[in-house]
Amino acid sequence: MSDLAVYDMDRTLTRHATYTPFLLHCALRRAPWRLLLLPVVAASMLAYVAKIIDRGRLKEINHRLLLGRWIHPKDLKPLVDSFADATIAGNIRPGALKAVARDKAQGRRLVLATASYRLYADAIAERLGFDDVIGTGSVIGLDERVRSRILGENAYGEAKLRMIAEWVEKSGLTGKHGHVRFYSDHASDQPAFEWADEPVAVNPHARLARLAKARGWAVEDWG
Repeated sequence: MSDLAVYDMDRTLTRHATYTPFLLHCALRRAPWRLLLLPVVAASMLAYVAKIIDRGRLKEINHRLLLGRWIHPKDLKPLVDSFADATIAGNIRPGALKAVARDKAQGRRLVLATASYRLYADAIAERLGFDDVIGTGSVIGLDERVRSRILGENAYGEAKLRMIAEWVEKSGLTGKHGHVRFYSDHASDQPAFEWADEPVAVNPHARLARLAKARGWAVEDWG
């Protein structure tokens, strides 16, 4: 029986969000002219704030604007690798590295569960020594090119917990895994917090801090 340590990524493992920086990283290195589309990116974000579009659609629009409708894996890989290297070098919380080392020393199976796209989250997780990744998928065409469309659900909120449950089942761990420790910085992960045996609020924002206090969840400052 394997105990699990399940981590959110953005602002939990990392100091800052990664999705928009990833797209900007790609645009700068592959097609700098796409930066001229930033006003359209800003307009899409306003549409999200106004609840005209949801988070998933926002991601698809920004992906298409800054990375393109499709990209071949051979062209995507160097962009992903350079972004993952930069993330590890400058955007990982010091306390996150200690927590990962602690959980690994305890023999836990390390799982990254993130709303970010797996197309780059996989590379970050590999560099940090994670065993498995649950995240937002991308549609892959018959030509092997990565599309700007999301495959399935955006791994956010209740959808993240559904995807964790699907991973548990597909991994043959249903009724077999041991103690589950779950880390996140945001109250949107409340479903996963409630599911875990040991919820840990990491550098929580105000809403999560209140929720953690009410539920008696652990709170950690990872710097």
